[in-house]
Amino acid sequence: MAIHYNRENKTFTLSTKNTSYQMKVDTYGVLIHTYYGESVGDADMSYLIDLRDSGFSGNIYEAGNKRDYSLDTLPQEYSSSGVGDYRITSVSVRNPDGSDAVDLRYDSFEIVPGKYDIPGLPALYGGPEDADTLKITMKDRVTRLCAVLYYSVWEKQDIITRSVRFYNGNEKPVILKKAVSMNLDLMHGQWELMHFHGRHCMERQMERIPVMSGKMEVRSTRASSSHHHNPFAILCAPETTEMAGPCYGVGLVYSGNYSIQVEKDQMNQVRLTAGIAKELFAWQLDPGAEFCTPEAVMTFSGEGLGRLSSNFHHIVREHLCRGKYKHERRPVLINNWEATYFDFNSEKILEIAKGAADLGVEMLVLDDGWFGKRDDDTSGLGDWFVNEKKLPGGLAPLVEQVNALGLKFGLWFEPEAVSEDSDLYRAHPDWAIHIPERRPNRSRYQLILDMSRQDVRDYLYERICAILDSANIEYVKWDMNRNISDVYSTNLPKERQGEVCHRYMLGLYELLEKLETRYPDVLWEGCSGGGGRFDLGMMYYYPQIWCSDDTDALERIRIQYGTSFGYPISTVGSHVSAVPNHQTGRITPLSARGIVAMAGSFGYELDLNLLSEEEKEEVKEQIRSFKKYYNLTHEGEYYRLTNPWENQLYAAWEFVSQDQTEALICGVQMLAQPNSPSQHIPVRGLDPQKQYEINGNGQILSGRALMGGGLNFPRQEGDCMPVEFYLKEKK
Repeated sequence: MAIHYNRENKTFTLSTKNTSYQMKVDTYGVLIHTYYGESVGDADMSYLIDLRDSGFSGNIYEAGNKRDYSLDTLPQEYSSSGVGDYRITSVSVRNPDGSDAVDLRYDSFEIVPGKYDIPGLPALYGGPEDADTLKITMKDRVTRLCAVLYYSVWEKQDIITRSVRFYNGNEKPVILKKAVSMNLDLMHGQWELMHFHGRHCMERQMERIPVMSGKMEVRSTRASSSHHHNPFAILCAPETTEMAGPCYGVGLVYSGNYSIQVEKDQMNQVRLTAGIAKELFAWQLDPGAEFCTPEAVMTFSGEGLGRLSSNFHHIVREHLCRGKYKHERRPVLINNWEATYFDFNSEKILEIAKGAADLGVEMLVLDDGWFGKRDDDTSGLGDWFVNEKKLPGGLAPLVEQVNALGLKFGLWFEPEAVSEDSDLYRAHPDWAIHIPERRPNRSRYQLILDMSRQDVRDYLYERICAILDSANIEYVKWDMNRNISDVYSTNLPKERQGEVCHRYMLGLYELLEKLETRYPDVLWEGCSGGGGRFDLGMMYYYPQIWCSDDTDALERIRIQYGTSFGYPISTVGSHVSAVPNHQTGRITPLSARGIVAMAGSFGYELDLNLLSEEEKEEVKEQIRSFKKYYNLTHEGEYYRLTNPWENQLYAAWEFVSQDQTEALICGVQMLAQPNSPSQHIPVRGLDPQKQYEINGNGQILSGRALMGGGLNFPRQEGDCMPVEFYLKEKK
């Protein structure tokens, strides 16, 4: 097994292929964290703990006169609160007597084969051949609050997942005010925090900054993981690069309010926690009741950021994404949104479909505006009935005609929102999240339905099923175009209003699970104004997510670069759009837009009928290339070859097949220079013993030579010019 308990020194060692994670039960029942890093076998790493008397760091009562023993300086596995540790807490409560203290001590453990489940929440999945699970029960001896710490060890993937299940053993309710999914204490080292911030149309912009003395936080309180900060972070040493150096990655399998906190303490130790944000959260845990935290996914790499990303890519593709399209090639689609916006009818959609079919596109997706009174974004959301003024006879006649052209048909929904100008809102104003007697904050002329309510979920399930059953619909784009404010549910008593945001997510996950179980052959794509909910939680339900509403090729290079640190290319929704680009006004070559979009689930976001004959031929070739290279781009190893924030002249990235027999190196010359010096592209991931032919031109070099020398970036005139190298093993 990958989990070993040493009864003599009371250490738990979790071993993966390249790493060791260790904790120890000490003399006083405190579960201390001793090590996480490169493999060290089963050695007791607690020798690294350097106890010392630190001023104003108190001592637990049981330690007597041992002034060098303090919870305030010890590295801990799951930190308590209110009992002497003044750093970031893992848990915070309001006890029945009104006190806030919680002191969790070791009680028992269990090791079982296979992966744990989390009721009502998405999580990695796997059998006994994939993972082993350790359960450690911690108890507060006074309040009888229990916390079961779950660890699943994925030995082959160098992954450890964590979650916590709380149980109230008291006779009275306990209020959970904070309950994180994981705590990681690092005793030594200098660290930098990598996080991925942004805004709408500029998501996941990588920032790397030294961990300061004090607290740093990445979070969202928008009841959504958000465009602004992503629930994924990395701690790395200052010397860490793509190919070398230590780094730790943490991602939350959750789509709601979250917090990732980092603190450097008085001893220069660093603590990282990740879990549900404490703002807008207060969960009443009744006697005998349980509460489960979302899952946290952790990995350590001693071989740089590239290996860390690879670990996440593999585990997400194989043990988080599900369904028919987990590995099956996804169709090349065209979405009508930027071609028509709300101004369309059956004839206009069919014209777009005919032009697309002639060029090799495989699916037409009908975006916003097909339902209710929906001629702009001020009305109609919630009225999921086909607008027959636009689509006479409903969806079925249109879908049949699209199918007759050889295209599949997909449909856009925004089920979580409701327009005030809608029949649904007029009939059920209490279904919208709002605070009584207070005028709600508006965003995009819409409010949010209370997904914690069973009647809301029942209505949405009935209406979505009615639409999907009415025609041959093989794709659903699930959008959400505003964040939640004025948090209050008319369906919950006042003492449970702190549960609304999390119950919202539980309700949404339940509805998605129910729909996807009924429609297993539908390709589901997530969206939230682009990348506003691009997170591991949603990837359990969607094999791909619309990466950003910004479709400009140059902007997408940076967005997709940041995205790649934690998420595989197979999850990235990326399209070729019209020029001038609708977000930036920039004009870029069709060839560059194509090569950037191919680093994702490929498609088009324009009216192909408006292209020249030469451009149409180029579209045909792009589609052929996407199909040819699909296994490389979606199943291969991905390498970031340049940092587009540091190198403003060109960007490059690479895909290598798992058997290392072929590779695809893509790049874009972002800015042209007069009399420019030679630009160099590094090459990675090849077999040094294999011989590779470059672009089928007869030039053959060994993998060793290519990785040692790299490739020269071709000299080109003009901005945003693409390059492509295809390497194939020559036997």
